[in-house]
Amino acid sequence: MGKVFTLKEVAEHNDPKDCWLIIHGKVFDVTKFLEDHPGGDDVLLSATGKDATDDFEDVGHSTTAKSMMDEFYVGDIDTATIPTKVEYTPPKQAQYNQDKTTEFIIKILQFLVPLLILGVAVGIRFYTRSAA
Repeated sequence: MGKVFTLKEVAEHNDPKDCWLIIHGKVFDVTKFLEDHPGGDDVLLSATGKDATDDFEDVGHSTTAKSMMDEFYVGDIDTATIPTKVEYTPPKQAQYNQDKTTEFIIKILQFLVPLLILGVAVGIRFYTRSAA
């Protein structure tokens, strides 16, 4: 059995450099998994500071995803520190990230520019060959 944390202690770990979640009464340090999470890091960050069990179960994670959780386990939560009545707060809307948009445009250009050059080269070759 791991260390027992209070909700207040776990809630302090709520940023991309230090992210802890409470799922099924266990505490997980998911900081290293933020970039690899298929739903994005915003989903995990929005579940910090509360019992994220419902959020986790609502998504319907695979058995593989559930088995991966063991490597992120850091301890248990003191259930007495979790409020019995929790007011529903919807997950935060993912913010529009301008940086990711420019990365996407660069990837598209890295694909299209060589195709354009190849097309121009083939066109020139075809045009000069038929003119001779």
